[in-house]
Amino acid sequence: MGVDGINLEQLGNLFILYGLNVLYAVGLLVVGWWVARLIERLIMRGLTVTHRVDQTVIGFTASMARYAILVFVGVAVLQRFGIQTTSIIAVLGATSLAIGLALQGTLANLAAGVMLLLFRPFRIGDSVEVGGEAGTVKDLSLFTTELASGNNVQVLIPNGKVWGSPIINQSAYAKRRFDLSVELKPEADIEGVMEDALEFAKKDPRVQSDPAPSASISKMVLDRVEITFSGWAKSGDAGAAKAALAKHLRARLLSDSRQAMMDAQSDIRSSGLKPAE
Repeated sequence: MGVDGINLEQLGNLFILYGLNVLYAVGLLVVGWWVARLIERLIMRGLTVTHRVDQTVIGFTASMARYAILVFVGVAVLQRFGIQTTSIIAVLGATSLAIGLALQGTLANLAAGVMLLLFRPFRIGDSVEVGGEAGTVKDLSLFTTELASGNNVQVLIPNGKVWGSPIINQSAYAKRRFDLSVELKPEADIEGVMEDALEFAKKDPRVQSDPAPSASISKMVLDRVEITFSGWAKSGDAGAAKAALAKHLRARLLSDSRQAMMDAQSDIRSSGLKPAE
């Protein structure tokens, strides 16, 4: 009976000890989870108020702070139960090395995603050309960059390819120059076409007056003359302004072509010849 009483007493003490540890661990996890969520919300709120940090960077920073707190809470819980965290860290290190060797491409995309988030070569909503693809940036995660192409098709590019390729950001600056080249015959009214196009560009409210639009002969060979028109507009209006100018020039050249044909037929009739059918 004495031995059984001692055993029961020892078991009771063990239950009390481990029960308190379990309660302590549960309480620590609950408090740690609450604190992690609180810190995450505070960081997101503080960075959002400044209006200087991109939303993607805000979410990434807040998530990293939250998970860092949860890691410390987990280590504290393990230490409460007497588990040597140094051995666990060593095992995790060896496991991480093996996983890293197996997932080199994925980790490269992760590292590239961190670099893109830190240096911000483009932002959500920018019009870019990267990795052989062009479109509007919709999202930037740790592993992929999401673009919406011109016909609104989703394009996902691994961050490793994005970071390692030239990035053309058409929205980086407030205004952008557009160029339009047209080839004419040497006998065409080149000066008239240039004056008409410049007058149209100056009346277009999307084309900026400073610097003013310009036109020049950029190439000249025996059978054709190339004219290049240039103008400046806001980054979001440059494409539309160029398209409007191209449409106007097409109408002008078609009108000139019809007029030239009518003049040729008139000359044939005045000479007494029958026009060709």
